This record gives sequence, C-alpha cells and structure tokens, in this order.
Amino acid sequence: MLGGEPLILFVTRRIADLQSCDRLVVATDSEEIATVVENGGFEAVLTSPDHASGTERVAEVVGKPSFSNFNFILNVQGDEPFVAAAAVKGALACLERGDPLGTAAGSLDPQLVADPSRVKVVVDKQGRAVYFSRAPIPFDRDGTGDVVYHQHVGVYAYTRDALQRWVRLPPVPEERWERLEQLRPLLHGIPMGVTLFDGPAAPGIDTPADLKWAEAEITRHLREVSP
Repeated sequence: MLGGEPLILFVTRRIADLQSCDRLVVATDSEEIATVVENGGFEAVLTSPDHASGTERVAEVVGKPSFSNFNFILNVQGDEPFVAAAAVKGALACLERGDPLGTAAGSLDPQLVADPSRVKVVVDKQGRAVYFSRAPIPFDRDGTGDVVYHQHVGVYAYTRDALQRWVRLPPVPEERWERLEQLRPLLHGIPMGVTLFDGPAAPGIDTPADLKWAEAEITRHLREVSP
C-alpha cells in the first residue's frame, strides 16, 4: 500500500495521466493484481508465471493478436510510482530518432552512488548506453569529486522487432551477476538509446527505505495542495 491504495494502481494512474500511450495494460501473472487493476478501472492481462524478466512478460502480451498493430511498446516497471514524465517521453523519443531500444536516466547524488538499488548507466557521445551496473560507474579513481553519475529509470521502449529479438537472445553472465535484464540486449550488440533528463531520478520501491521515502513524499504533496 502507498498513499492508501495499492502501489500498482498508483503507478498505473501515473502513466495514464501522462497520456503517452494509445493503450495502457498491466501485465501480471497474479490474479490478485489483475483484480485490483480491473476494479480500479484499468486493463490487465494475465501472463505466464514462468517469465524471468518484465521484458519477457511484455513480449507475451505484445504477441497476442489484439496487440498486433502496435509497433512501439513502452514498459514501465510496476514499482515506479513517481516516474518522471521526461523519462517516459524520453524513452519513446529514442525510438522516434531511430534507436531500436530506449530508456532514460536522471542525475544521481554522488553520496548515493554506492547504493546497489540505484542502477548507474554510462552513456556514449551518441546518447546510447555503454554499460549498466549496480556498482559506482564511472569510478572516481583519483577522488576528484567531479564525476557525473546517471541513475537509470525502470522504463524501456522497444520497437516490435527489437523486443522480439531481445527475448530470443541467450542470457549473458553479466545480467545474472548484476541482476539487470537490460545487459542482455546491450551486450549482444543491440543499441539502447538513453535520454538524460535534468534533476534526480525518483527511486522505485525496492526497499523498506524507499517505501518510507515514498510515503513521506505523498504526505508532503498532500500538505502542499490542501487548502
């Protein structure tokens, strides 16, 4: 629960408010979640419980006949209640400029760079991902303190062809070591655009500390808008 309602509804409503999609679906292997979503007025699709990643779950949904006319697919993780509009629009913008895959990243306070729940990404001069890691990258070897860190946001955009290719690829050791699914296509050579936006990336709900922060953020917002 977050702000008095299930987290999944909070996230779904956030994406609906951004109006970036023609069709919004919650893909889940849980009948309980599907019921909550449908009772909240949104669409849910039940998927296999055997998927190893969210991308595999999305690919199952996109493979259904009723989704055959969609060529751009957006995947927002269900634990991202404060996902930035710039992250969602930025991931899709990567596809519009010709990248087969897209995602986004915000700035990260150097004091938080050692937190493994905050995934870091290094981006090349063409705006594409070089590597993702839970470790501090790039590493400030000389301790200069002027390194810029980018925190990855749990948002992916795929062309239909890139999504289908992704889920057919064999795993790579790095995705298992880091527990980061996006390393599979990257290390198989599929380019992934990264939109960098100003300001910090709000954390997803990965830990009890994240949930505590999120509750405080909601309380602060309610106080600001109350008469």
